[in-house]
Amino acid sequence: MDLGNPAFWLFVAVIAGIYGIMALGLYVQFSLAGLPNFGHVAFMAVAAYAMAILVVRYDAPLVLAGLAGLVAAVILALVMGLPALRLRADYLAIATVAGGEIVRYLAMNLPDLTGGPIGSIGMLGPGNIAMFNGGWQAFLDAIRAALGRLLGPVPTRDAVMAALVWASLVVLIALVHRLERSPWGRVERGIREDETAVIAAGKNVVAFKMQALVLGAILGGLAGILLALEIGVFSPDDYSPTLTFYAYLILILGGMNRAWAIPLGAVLFSLLYSGTRFLNFFPLSLFDSGSRAFLRLFLVGALLVAFMAFRPQGVLGNRQQLLLEK
Repeated sequence: MDLGNPAFWLFVAVIAGIYGIMALGLYVQFSLAGLPNFGHVAFMAVAAYAMAILVVRYDAPLVLAGLAGLVAAVILALVMGLPALRLRADYLAIATVAGGEIVRYLAMNLPDLTGGPIGSIGMLGPGNIAMFNGGWQAFLDAIRAALGRLLGPVPTRDAVMAALVWASLVVLIALVHRLERSPWGRVERGIREDETAVIAAGKNVVAFKMQALVLGAILGGLAGILLALEIGVFSPDDYSPTLTFYAYLILILGGMNRAWAIPLGAVLFSLLYSGTRFLNFFPLSLFDSGSRAFLRLFLVGALLVAFMAFRPQGVLGNRQQLLLEK
């Protein structure tokens, strides 16, 4: 892979924007309401699978299938939240991990519905190739043609996708920032800092927690749908638990208590994760590509540990506010 290949970096830009939306959902749940959700990826997977199943098996319009995917993410949030939100934070974290893994293993072991381990391409059974993103590709091509008539050069699909994803991320951050400054947001922050005081003030803490979980699930579901549309073919491995920890790393890098720092965190994480694949100079060149992949992950982890040691508030975070929130 060429370091200067623009197609590769456009793809990285798309994934970074999608990860930013994913991290924004976790921001609402964890940074705002204090819910330690380690199964956030489950909302992404459920929304993506619901959308793909409706398109492939029932020929549903992509827009309606996408909305149904978001509804599926909301239903999962309600199913997970009703019993789990009454638990203490540590037990809540365990429950969300279990919920995420249940979704992934169901996707792997229901081949007649989900395609099983081979993923969306096998939803129609052996010998049939299932595709769900034809409508999305046609939509991107229509935008490309319109831009080509206006600007001259026709942009690539990834360029159009990157513009759409990042515009969506900016709008969503603005909406979350507005909610955060509202009375609803102040109650959520109060729950995170002192749940007992909020209960004493007469607020229904469980209801507010559920609202934060559902809102985060919608954002996570949107990220899952966009990821499925971008990669075209997905499997349960594309929605592994690692994605949830990517979202936490993005929050940490940008600033745990700053919603508008998420884009910076997403860019930094993507550069660390994707850029380090080009580390093939001596002595790393002595290792084969498979070994270098593990070394790359090790290097990313080491850099993040150093970041947490010397600037735990993130690049744009407020260290004083971070200390007060402890």
